[in-house]
Amino acid sequence: MDGNTAYNIYTQNNVGVESPAKLIEMLYEGVLRFNAQAKKAIKDCNVEKRVYWINRSIAIITELISILDKKQGKITEYLQGLYNYEIQLLASASAFSNFDKLDEVSKVFKGLLEAWRDTTNVAK
Repeated sequence: MDGNTAYNIYTQNNVGVESPAKLIEMLYEGVLRFNAQAKKAIKDCNVEKRVYWINRSIAIITELISILDKKQGKITEYLQGLYNYEIQLLASASAFSNFDKLDEVSKVFKGLLEAWRDTTNVAK
């Protein structure tokens, strides 16, 4: 599935998005937002919310994997491996209430978001 397909699915769900590039940005922001909520849930010793928010982050990353454009070669392989590793970290963070693993995932997604914004701003 490419970015346009993901965009079409997203807009069918009554969410207006400016472009497929904006969708990717929103997905990265979602991971950061949900990780922050999961971290709060860990601090509050709320297992149900911890699992809920981490599962939301995992769902976004799974979607990011599904929309990778396989025609892009090495970058696609790299991102797929990175995303899968981030899912593993989130699963571990969930199982062990681990702040460090959540922070590691958030750091990676902050970097991805910044790089994505830089790339899309250059393209405009």
